[in-house]
Amino acid sequence: MTPFAYARAGDTAEALRLGHAETAAYLGGGTNLVDLMRETVAKPDTLVDVTGLSDTITETADGGLLIGAAVRNTALAEHAGVRARYPMLSRAILAGASAQIRNMATVGGNLLQRTRCTYFYDTDGSRCNKRAPGEGCDAVGGFTRIHAILGASEACVATHPSDLCVAFAALDALVHVEGRGGARTLPFGELHRLPGDRPDLDTVLAAGDLITAIELPAMPFAATSTYRKVRDRASYAFALISVAAALDVVDGQVRDVRIALGGVAHKPWRATKAEALLRGGPATEAAYRAAAIAELADARPLRDNGFKIELAKRTIVAVLGDLGVSA
Repeated sequence: MTPFAYARAGDTAEALRLGHAETAAYLGGGTNLVDLMRETVAKPDTLVDVTGLSDTITETADGGLLIGAAVRNTALAEHAGVRARYPMLSRAILAGASAQIRNMATVGGNLLQRTRCTYFYDTDGSRCNKRAPGEGCDAVGGFTRIHAILGASEACVATHPSDLCVAFAALDALVHVEGRGGARTLPFGELHRLPGDRPDLDTVLAAGDLITAIELPAMPFAATSTYRKVRDRASYAFALISVAAALDVVDGQVRDVRIALGGVAHKPWRATKAEALLRGGPATEAAYRAAAIAELADARPLRDNGFKIELAKRTIVAVLGDLGVSA
């Protein structure tokens, strides 16, 4: 591990002052960042501890929730308002990592974990454009069971690892950011990037930008929502496919719907094509299947992950079918 300085920020202004340098990094729970530092993938010379900042969950004027970036994942999953009004979020968190990691990890840190695959960690034997832009990607043409089927590029085929972020994408969350240019708010779907020719850039944030909170807008029908994760083993594994969905059915018709997918792309994938087809149509298995087929029409499998296309379709249909019964 590269030597580094440590500073604990007393407030947001101090955090921004300490973290403005390109070589500084903000430290939350450290569950991803410290791993990357141990493997010498990340080499910040200064860590700015922000765990004492913005660690509360409060009601917003419109009936939503404002979640401080330093809130621990476990606390968010256990929050009564989250469990009652946004159950997909609680279930997504509990599907991720282990209890020990959830107890340490912060919400802001979860958003900023690196999109990665096993080749990313193989610093001695594999080329990786995420570690060294322009070096090449050994995952392309390698073992690709867990890799992307949507939105990938020749430069990178890794998939975003977060469960929490899939739920945030489906819930139209807003990300509150402070930076050199002042405060701004980003729609969640605009935070993360597809790889293009710069897969080393996971988000649109600039150096020194600090996520301070995530806002969930009021969405009454999100009370009828869930998250399903399909993986190779029962715990502590990234998703092969995951689906976060909320469904509003009235008199057998889909009045509104939200769907996001995990395990398919470099960022949480909002299923806008499927949503558009479903709104105003019948809440039937055939309609769910047609919407899933439309969403996956642009999927481009690699050698080892073609099964993901059908798995994603079936998981979407199963999740929507379960929600339709409970609506």
